[in-house]
Amino acid sequence: MGRFRWGCVLLSRRRCIRAALLRRNFDVPVVLFLSVLLIAACGLIYELIAGTLASYLLGDSVLQFSTVIGTYLFAMGLGSAASRYLRGSLVARFVTIELMVGVVGGFSSSALFLAFAYTHSFQLALYLLVIAVGALVGLEIPLLMRILEGRFQFRDLVSHVLTFDYLGALAASLAFPLWLVPKVGLVRAAILFGIINAAVALWSTFLFRDQLPSRFLLRAGCVAVLLLLGAGMVASNWIQSAADNQLYADEVIFERNTRYQRIVVTKWKDDLRLFLNSHLQFSSRDEYRYHEALVHPGLSALPGARRALVLGGGDGLAVRELLKYPNLESITLVDLDREMTRLFTDHAMLAPLNGHSFRNPRVHVINDDAFTWLDRNAESWDFVVVDFPDPTNYSLGKLYTTAFYRLLKKHVSENGLAVIQSTSPMFSRQSYWCIVETLKQAGFHAWPYHVYVPSFGEWGFTLAGNAWEPPSTLPGDLRFLTVSSIPEMFDFPRDMKPVDAEVNRLNDQILVRYYEKEWKDIAR
Repeated sequence: MGRFRWGCVLLSRRRCIRAALLRRNFDVPVVLFLSVLLIAACGLIYELIAGTLASYLLGDSVLQFSTVIGTYLFAMGLGSAASRYLRGSLVARFVTIELMVGVVGGFSSSALFLAFAYTHSFQLALYLLVIAVGALVGLEIPLLMRILEGRFQFRDLVSHVLTFDYLGALAASLAFPLWLVPKVGLVRAAILFGIINAAVALWSTFLFRDQLPSRFLLRAGCVAVLLLLGAGMVASNWIQSAADNQLYADEVIFERNTRYQRIVVTKWKDDLRLFLNSHLQFSSRDEYRYHEALVHPGLSALPGARRALVLGGGDGLAVRELLKYPNLESITLVDLDREMTRLFTDHAMLAPLNGHSFRNPRVHVINDDAFTWLDRNAESWDFVVVDFPDPTNYSLGKLYTTAFYRLLKKHVSENGLAVIQSTSPMFSRQSYWCIVETLKQAGFHAWPYHVYVPSFGEWGFTLAGNAWEPPSTLPGDLRFLTVSSIPEMFDFPRDMKPVDAEVNRLNDQILVRYYEKEWKDIAR
């Protein structure tokens, strides 16, 4: 009877030991698959940050994202190919690589901002960082698969690793535009995910402590990297300010990365300047010239106008000019970026520039993409102001195409007019006349004109509609425009006369290529 009892005890102990081993063999792969998810998210975040920064600072988002993604994937291939030569303790190699990814990727955004601000080698720094991060990330997955080899059948191993890799990529792609860019910022986002890489390295030293003869040295390295990245997080505002202060001649009083663009406001004495993706949008000292010329030659010729629409113009300065017409019963503004309209509604220095126009009961602000919003809308307006940024990339270029202007024409009343910001006929001459020709191709009659704005130089606009005559009256509180000066604006000197230009179409945005070439020629 005693032998039987002891046999049961021994059997029970064996079962417990076996269960413990099974739990251990289960727990380690689960945590490692979680590591796959996290490192996939980190790798994609670094890639997205590089592409976004290149788009912000260099323009042409299609070109920048295409080349960054292509280079990153190529570097991952190099890393994967090189992984076969790694020998010795695979866990130690994995921890070391994680720490390297954490440092290089974590400080990538800081390095790129500073490279753009202080050197002329931004593109070289961009692609060197992309290659370095891509190669290191390319080493990670093959190493993890070798570490997990023997715990699963090969088909299950590949399935599990790739599943968690793709899930991590999905999580990163959703978090990046919805949370990281608008709430955390590009500098802190990169450092945050560098910390995640270092944390993965640190917990790996505990999971595989029996396989790490030098685990204390590796843990010390992990702690050192975490402290370094933590210091970077604390100094992130200083890093961003140092880059901004070098990029902009005046004091930066506001900066924010939104889902759509980088907003920077600078101040010197009484001059406030707005920059979107490093491009000047206005100077408070002379913006009245631009906005009076934008609005009044068209709207003053429509005494019966009751409804107005502004597309773009999230600073509210065009709306301020529209509010000078008591006959307008409603003004609708559609701007993609909620942060822009919120800034010019609430900011103590900026809201007074537009006369607190967004709080006027006649004004209705809608945050939406102008193209899709117009396509969904069936209304028409007597006067439409199209005040988008210059066509520096294909996302903006679509708003200067025949497709957009044909859609716009459906929403301009029969006797109404639209006015379009059309870039500089002096510095981007072919781009300007491309916009005019595109409006004509879309079925508008077009009346091109220009005005001198000190901050910009000669700037161009285009009136579009069925009929227009120069107005005989203007609002009485204008600072620049007069009735007699309007006809002169429609006369172009020789160096701004029309030149041959193709029509800008949605499937072939020649305007973006014109614009990029002309401004590059000026920079030389």
